Amino acid sequence: MPVTSQRQALVIGASRGLGLVLANELARRDWHVIATTRQSGGELQADADAWNGRLTVETLEMTSPEQLVALRERLEGRRLDLLFVNAAIDRGDLPISEVPTDMFTEVMVTNALSPLRALEALRDLVVPDGTVAAMSSEQGSISRNTEDGYELYKASKAALNQLMRSYATRHADDGHTKLLIDPGHNQTQLGGPDAPLVPHESVPAVVDVLEAQAGAPGLQFLDLHGETVPW
Repeated sequence: MPVTSQRQALVIGASRGLGLVLANELARRDWHVIATTRQSGGELQADADAWNGRLTVETLEMTSPEQLVALRERLEGRRLDLLFVNAAIDRGDLPISEVPTDMFTEVMVTNALSPLRALEALRDLVVPDGTVAAMSSEQGSISRNTEDGYELYKASKAALNQLMRSYATRHADDGHTKLLIDPGHNQTQLGGPDAPLVPHESVPAVVDVLEAQAGAPGLQFLDLHGETVPW
């Protein structure tokens, strides 16, 4: 694939919600965006068709190591300025004592293990001064865990944050900006209809943060206003 001077982004998990809005917002800002979805078609493909080549779609089940390898091979020759892992799931508000083992495994694999596998599989496509980021949540902040509820989801985001800390330590000298982003509580399938934020308002702020932090050293955990979220 040809290398261009246009900024290039790969957004993993963009079929709906925050990821879909993120892919479109980057395209609106003249990025060339590769966005992944587990199933072809749908709103993401319709948006890609409307962008006339600025947004392209790849199929990926992020929890499959084999599919990650295949995606890496398909993207050979790409140079990414931004690699952003957005995909996550929620399985409801059970106390941890009532969470079945298979549910615990599913959420942890999807929300913590698989994002780091994706970063490891694709990080060599990121230019030396590029950005590697993952969508986290304030609910992954241990110090802010002062209210009941959503114990499994909170634990999975805290695990994601910890694994990202390990990743940043291991790759401290690669020149990449490393970010964990808390987008706030949004009205999505995961966030619910009563959330105080809507993606079309919060995601542009997230992209502002991504663009402002480009080139910054080390790992930061930031909210949509660019403020530090406590670990």
